[in-house]
Parts: sequence; C-alpha cells; structure tokens
Amino acid sequence: MCGRSSSSAELSPDEERIMIRDIALAAQANSKEGDTFFLITQRWWQYWIEYVNQDHTTNSYDGSSLSEHCDLANSSGLKRPPGIDNSDLIDDAVSEGSSSGMEIHDTLLEGRDYVLLPQEVWNQLHTWYGGGPTLARKVISSGLSQTEMAVEVYPLRLQLLVLPKNDRSIIRISKKETIGQLHRKACEIFDLQLDQVCIWDYYGCRKHALMNDMDKTLDDANLQMDQDILVEVINTNSTTSYQENGSSQREMSSVLVEPPKSSLSIAGGLSASRGASKSYNVELSSSQNLNSVVRDVEHPYGTSGVTTRGSHGGLTGLLNLGNTCFMNSAVQCLVHTPEFAKYFREDYHPEINWQNPLGMVGELALAFGELLRKLWAPGRTPVAPRPFKSKLARFAPQFSGHNQHDSQELLAFLLDGLHEDLNRVKDKPYIKSQDADGRPDEEVADEYWSNHIARNDSIIVDVCQGQYKSTLVCPVCDKVSVTFDPFMYLSLPLQLTTNRTMAVTVFTCDGTALPSPCTVTVPKQGRCRDLFHALSNACSLKQNERLLLVEIRNHLIHRFLEDPLILLSTIKDDDHLAAYKIPKIDNNTKYLQLVHRRREQNSDSQMVSGWKPYGTPIVSLISCDNAVRRGDIQVIVNRMILPLLRKGGNVEQAAASETSIPKTTPDQCSGDTCAANVVSNSVNKDGADSGAPPVPTLPLQLVDESNACIDLSMGADKVVKLPSSSTMLVYIDWSQKLLEKYDTQPLETLPEVLKYGPVTKKARTEPLSLYTCLEAFLREEPLLVPEDMWFCPQCKERRQASKKLDLWRLPEVLVIHLKRFSYSRSMKHKLETFVNFPIHDFDLTNYIANKNNSRRQLYELYALTNHYGSMGSGHYTAHIKLLDENKWYNFDDSHISAISEDEVNTAAAYVLFYRRVKTDDAAASNGV
Repeated sequence: MCGRSSSSAELSPDEERIMIRDIALAAQANSKEGDTFFLITQRWWQYWIEYVNQDHTTNSYDGSSLSEHCDLANSSGLKRPPGIDNSDLIDDAVSEGSSSGMEIHDTLLEGRDYVLLPQEVWNQLHTWYGGGPTLARKVISSGLSQTEMAVEVYPLRLQLLVLPKNDRSIIRISKKETIGQLHRKACEIFDLQLDQVCIWDYYGCRKHALMNDMDKTLDDANLQMDQDILVEVINTNSTTSYQENGSSQREMSSVLVEPPKSSLSIAGGLSASRGASKSYNVELSSSQNLNSVVRDVEHPYGTSGVTTRGSHGGLTGLLNLGNTCFMNSAVQCLVHTPEFAKYFREDYHPEINWQNPLGMVGELALAFGELLRKLWAPGRTPVAPRPFKSKLARFAPQFSGHNQHDSQELLAFLLDGLHEDLNRVKDKPYIKSQDADGRPDEEVADEYWSNHIARNDSIIVDVCQGQYKSTLVCPVCDKVSVTFDPFMYLSLPLQLTTNRTMAVTVFTCDGTALPSPCTVTVPKQGRCRDLFHALSNACSLKQNERLLLVEIRNHLIHRFLEDPLILLSTIKDDDHLAAYKIPKIDNNTKYLQLVHRRREQNSDSQMVSGWKPYGTPIVSLISCDNAVRRGDIQVIVNRMILPLLRKGGNVEQAAASETSIPKTTPDQCSGDTCAANVVSNSVNKDGADSGAPPVPTLPLQLVDESNACIDLSMGADKVVKLPSSSTMLVYIDWSQKLLEKYDTQPLETLPEVLKYGPVTKKARTEPLSLYTCLEAFLREEPLLVPEDMWFCPQCKERRQASKKLDLWRLPEVLVIHLKRFSYSRSMKHKLETFVNFPIHDFDLTNYIANKNNSRRQLYELYALTNHYGSMGSGHYTAHIKLLDENKWYNFDDSHISAISEDEVNTAAAYVLFYRRVKTDDAAASNGV
C-alpha cells in the first residue's frame, strides 16, 4: 500500500509482535499527564494482533493491557495487514461542517470500535504500515483526587452564542483548559477584545453563573458536553451589560443532546474519558440531555446573584462523583416516590432498627434520609452524594470505586437494605410454612402473607412488596406444590433476537450470470461458517463450487473472509459483502482480482482526473500449473465480464482492438469439465482458431509486485511473472467507447449488509408491548438449569419440574425491571428492544390470580431509569414526573430539564416505577 515502509517487510510477524510489546511496556511505565495517545480502528488492530500471533494459542482481545495482547494469538495463516485505515472512526457528515477539525463518531466505544495506543507504538506501526488519518488525544488527570490518568478521547464540545451580534460557533476544547483560555478563544473567534467580553454558564439558555475566575478549569466549572456558553459583549460606554430580551433568548435557544460519559480501560492501565452515543435509537428525543461525568465540587458555580439550578423543591440534581450515574438515577426515582419523600422528610428515626443483624445498623437509612432531605430542599445547587456513596461502599463493596455498575442491582440492594434498617420487627419469630395440601388458595396466600409480615414490616414492605403464586409440578409423580412468595420488583424478559439478516451480493466467475443480491438469516453471534452455509443454500451452490467471501470498501477488496471461525459480529451492518462462486479445484491456482476503473470528469473544467476505481471487483481463478501468458488473462477476463455485454452487442466488436485471441465460451462445457475450463488458461497456444469466435482484447493492466502496471493489451504470447501472493490484481479501464458495448451498472450497486432505516422503523411501529413481557414472565416453563431443579417431597428426588408464576397481591408502588442485559458463558449482551409501556392506565386486573378480589388494578407511571450505550459502559439517566406540577423532567446527574410526556418512552427505558391509581371500586382491605 502507498506510504508503507519497506523496512517492516524484513521482520517476521513474531518479531513485529515482540518489538511492539517491548515498546508498549516502556511507554506504559512512563505514562503521565500531557502524553499523547492515538486512536486506531479496532478492526485493523484485531487483524494485526491475529497476524503477529498466528503461530500461538488463540485468545480474545478484551481491550485491556496492550502489552499483554501483543501475545494474543490465532491459529489460522493470515496475510500481512494493509495500511492503517481509520476512516470508519470519522464522522464525515459532522467533519465537513465543523470548524473544530476532523470529528469522530459519537457512538464509538473503546475495545469495540477503537484501541488507544501510546505515541511510540503508533509511530512504529505507522512507519511500517502507513495510512491514517492520525487521531491524537491527550492524557489528562481525572477522578476525585485528580491523580488518575485518562485519555480525553472526546474533548468538550461547546456552542458559543454571542449577544448582541447573534453569532454562534461550535468549538472543541479540553475540560482541563481554563476559563481564561476559553475567554481568549472566544475573543479570537469573534474578533473581540478581552475587556469587551464576559462569558456566562448558559446551561438551558439561562444565565447560571458569570465565569470570571480565569484560573478555574472548565472541569471545575462543571461545564458539560454540548453546553451553551453565552459570550456577552459589554457596552463599554455605559459599563452596563447588554440585556437581551425574551424573544432574543427564545431565538437563540437550542435543544442539545449531550452524550453520556464512561470510563473505559485502555492500553497502559489508563482510562478513556469519552462520550457515548447521542442516539442509540433513531427515535430518541432530542431533549434527552445526557450529561458527562463531572468532578465532585461543593460549589461549582460562581456567586453572581443569578438563579441557581434546581431552585424548586424536588428539582435538585446529583453531582457525578465519577461513573456514579447508575446510583444517581436510581436514587432520584426513590427520592421522588411520594410515599418515601413523605416518610423520610418526617421523623423516621423511631423506626430505625439499630440491632438488626441483617441491616446496616441504621446507617444506610440515615444516609439516604439525609440525602433525600437535601434533594427536596428548595434553592440548592446540585448535591454531592459523597456521604451516601461512602456508606454504600462500606456495606456493599461491589459498588465501591469509580466503575460503572448496574442501576437495577443497586436499586435491589437499596430497597432490601432500607427495609432491614427500618424493619419494625425487632425479634423475628421462626415460622415454618405449611404446604397447601388442597386448601383454598385464598387461605394459603393469607397465611403466607401473615407469616411474612410477622418477620418483615417496614415502609419498604408497605409500599413496594407484593406477592405471587408459584406452582411447581413434578414431571414424574405429578406432585403439585403451591407457595405464595413476596416480591420487591418484577424482572420481565424481553424478546431476544438471536438471528441476524445479512445481504451479500453473489457473483459468478464463469460468465453465466449477472451478480445478484442474496439475503440470508444467520445466528447473531455466529461465525463465517454459518454465513457460508446459509449462502450456499440460498444461491443453489453446486457440489463442484465453493464460495469466496470478501468485504468491499472503496471499490476494492478490503479483506478476505476465508476463515470459517471469523465472528459475524466483526461484520458491521453498514459494511458491503460480496461472494464469488469459485470452482473446487485442488490444482495450483491463484485468485485473479479484476478491479474496474473509469476516468472521472473534473466538475470545474473539461479535464479528466485520471483513472479511478469504481463498482465492485470480480474474482476468478487462474491456473499456475503452466506458464501464464497475457492472452490467458484476456481470455479469463472476457469470460468474467461476458454477462455485462449489452443486448444486441457483438462480443467480437466489444473492444476496439486490432488483436483477437481464441475464446472458449462457457456453454461449451458443464460440470467438472466446465470448472476445470474456468481456471485453465484456455488459449490456443498456436494462435489457431479451433472453431470458437475470437476474443477481443481488453484494456487490462496487471499490477506487479513493485506496484508497476503492465499493459496486457499487447504481446498476447508474453509470459507473465506470477506474484508471490495468492492474488493477481488486474485493472480494466472502461473507456466511454467500451461502456457503449457493456453495461457495468450491475457492478455499481452493492447493498449494505443491513440498512438501519427500515429495520428501526419497523421495530418502532411494531414495538414489544409491556403486557407481552409480563405474559412471558408468567408463562409456565420447565426448570432447565440443573441448579434450579426442584426437590420433589413425594419422589424424594431432584426433578426438572415445570414452574408457573401468577400475580396474587400487588403493591402500592410496582417496580418493573426490563431485563436488557443477558449473560452466557462466553459473552455479555445488551438488548436494545423498544418496549411500548403505558404511562397511564396500566391495567393488571386480568393478570391477578386472586379472582375473589374485585378491586381494579390500575397503575400510572411516575418515574423510570434509562440506560444509554453498551454493556459495561454507557450512561444512566432518569425520567421523573413531579406529581404536584403534573410535569415530566429529565434528571441527568446534576442537570435537570423539562421534557414532554411524548419523550418519556424510549428504547433506553430500563427500570419502571408505577403507582397504584385510586379507583372508586377500591376495596377496604389493604391486603391486595
């Protein structure tokens, strides 16, 4: 490839691996603030890792230490990687209109899309392989103590708004730059003097703080990704600031989507300070303001006399202490549960159970109560939940540190811990549950509930606990066991799409058919062998044929997908794949790769800009048993492009040439004989015509090993020197005259593996109903996992019983967990399924097994947590309805913004909070 150094050709793959490993170890030992790291596409990096480890044992790359994974391995023989190609990281649409230079996609994740390399490692790889573009990022200090090192992959993107000029500009700037540097940059952009300008924290198009501490960093000032900064031009004559009117503010206001932040592992033990996706589903609302991780500062705003954020009761945010959005979102939902808000704002201390060995000696309840009171106090700035986080880490070490955690797991711990701290039962009696033995369900259910309340009685039980009926049936003796167990929340399964649709364009190399798109269904977590099998059936592959699968990029073959063990997950939906029907020939053969070129017209003049690749390459086989002549290649290429000949065209007149070469037509052979002829160099060596029409000479260029082009249109008998690689690259230059005879349009439309638009639209118009999830949860199913097998009291053996759940008693507040995260032995996966959940009138009446209860079971949504991004990273927010205002808000760590009810339901919804609706037919009993 152009730009690649020849010096690396002297090194074996193993020598490259050892050299990079040693460079990485030295770089990691000396990492410090201010160092430069470079992004490299995960796809290229993974290929290089496999290339340099192909003689070792197979492992998988998980994004951890770079030096460790220089010892990664793969057993298959791989060719040397091409030049580095970072183009899949670049957001061309944003970069073209950006004043801040080249922009990368906001959806990138480390370990999935890119790897961070120390400068020394990047320099060496770039020297060997060339390519680009170069994407450099700086190491900054991070964390509460500012002693942790992180690579700032996504610097702050700020929108500068100027009044009274009404200009605006979007800039990129490190969060470690100072307010003074931002001030100077704004003046340079808008050609203003420093003493003419004051700048304001303009979050939500409101003046929150005058940013006049020039030495404070933007991180300390709590500036967030995609935030507005007001650049106010001062009237120097009257020394009064320009006062914008309401209409001006409305004109300048803009809805911004702030990408979430995560802290991900990178090479050398650093972390990547970065933003995740703006929109993981095209239906996400544009007003879902996703906040970045911010430092824990007690007073992040200036004392300017302007209104502070969260001035109304219940509208106070929580500062992110470093990946604590999982905690903040869950806490806000609990804090805004009316029963809890009322309880903890009153004197709850008499109910603290100081002696409960299952509790936290009251400390968790006290910390939560204090935090709730702060969040409901009017007029406060965002609260730093450090005391609560400390208590949480003390009693639940799994939530310590600054890693991302599961918000639902935290919620489950909080509800259980608060219950034990506030359990009114000081001495729990021992009660043995009795089997139903044919007694009425109502009697048995009340007995179970009474026994439960005798040991568990708290505000959590009053509000959140319900009861379901569990029925087990022994498959051997038909023994039926019925129990009535309490629940704190319902974990509902989502429909898991285990298959994936992939579109591949299939080509023939024998000139018998035009290329045709072929769509197949394969396992989502499958391998290339699954795709081979599906394509073979779909395209009616003959016994004497096989498929060659390749990825096409920029009209060239980017990589050969010959290894059947390649994971299909490495093939993205916007990739382009082609498959070539190749004869099964064991003889000595090479691939003949035909790349199409045409002259591009300069838009500004009549000049042409040279030959440029276009369309899709075609691949055939060429036999290397005998000497290959230029005329042999002409014969094979003529055969390959024969289906492109226009109707009424004459193959003998298709090319303007004075020379003709004998030709063997594909209809002269069949079966194995035809397969042999396809790869044979079927030129009459004596130049005599054996009855077949002459083959026209095409404008072909053979690329030799020194990248020089050899003209194949002359000297048909000249022997061609075969390349050492398995592929022979030939260009065909399509002149306008040649295009009059051939129609290359079938080569120009290569579909994507899967287009997002129609699929997403279909999923959005046909959503999965919350009722469907509930029905799947309540459906009878066998206990398939061995550890879940039931001990049958009648058989005295462990049996694979069938289990059926039914709702019996519902709580005042029903918490529903949507199981988006799935786990298996080898992988973890997040389901992006859109669930259509009702906000009003969630009717569960027909799902209650207790038919003696006439009370209507209606619920209304008042809060939910959202998760954006992938598993192990991403960002949590909460949507909460302030019942007193009857208005929805988005709680994004310290930032709170109003949203409409239409924006509540998205594919990011994770944990739902419903309150019982008081109805006229409410029963007097509080038992249901």
